[in-house]
Amino acid sequence: MSSRKVLIVLSDAHSFPLKKPDGTVAQEETGVFLQELTKPLQQLLNAGYDVTFASPKGQRPNVDPLSESLLVYFGNWISKYKDNNLIKQMEGDRNLDSPRPFSSISDEELISFSGVFIPGGHAPLSDLGDNPDLGRILLHFHNTGKPTAAICHGPYAFLSTKYAPNSPGFAYKGYKLTSWSDQEEKLVETLKRGEVPKVESTLRAEGADMISTLGKKAGDITVDREVVSGANPMAANALGAKFVEMLQSRTA
Repeated sequence: MSSRKVLIVLSDAHSFPLKKPDGTVAQEETGVFLQELTKPLQQLLNAGYDVTFASPKGQRPNVDPLSESLLVYFGNWISKYKDNNLIKQMEGDRNLDSPRPFSSISDEELISFSGVFIPGGHAPLSDLGDNPDLGRILLHFHNTGKPTAAICHGPYAFLSTKYAPNSPGFAYKGYKLTSWSDQEEKLVETLKRGEVPKVESTLRAEGADMISTLGKKAGDITVDREVVSGANPMAANALGAKFVEMLQSRTA
């Protein structure tokens, strides 16, 4: 019988690269996008799943400052308060303040996890896409068909499967995936006056079938085989619900 454990993959990065018009590269503060972590996380906990946090080097994650703005919460300070409290709870009750380094999670231990979840924020652009140990970890979930959820910039981590030991290449070629779109990133570039690495077009170039949800119902998600993915914070609740459903279906 499968366990009720879920691995949550985080970035150690506190910044992401922003290429300026003069060719220089600045570092913009970032981290995990709060709602993209907390909304699915709360649904996992409500469904009785235990969670383990992991990151490249096991450093305490930063929270993207933009994601704590009341503007992002549409003025709903109660929702923000609950999310901040959940983060504090996870720092005390789980290992959010000291994630497991990827290298410390053996192939044998991976067997005990039912699924994996990768939240967004721009941080994954800095240290998840080319991490060999993360590639090894994601290949386990891919090869065993275990539910895999990723949102916003989180799908950028799928690129790491190219760098896993003895990798056969990009594992999600042909998968229908949704991520933070190039169009959405261009808005960020306009605001910050610089060029940001693109998730959508990079994954498409590797052979993923990228599904845009722009112009569709807010919060739409994409499901293909063991993977559920979403574009932005508005998809966090739907992604969490579908991820839990997929986990439960596998163990039913």
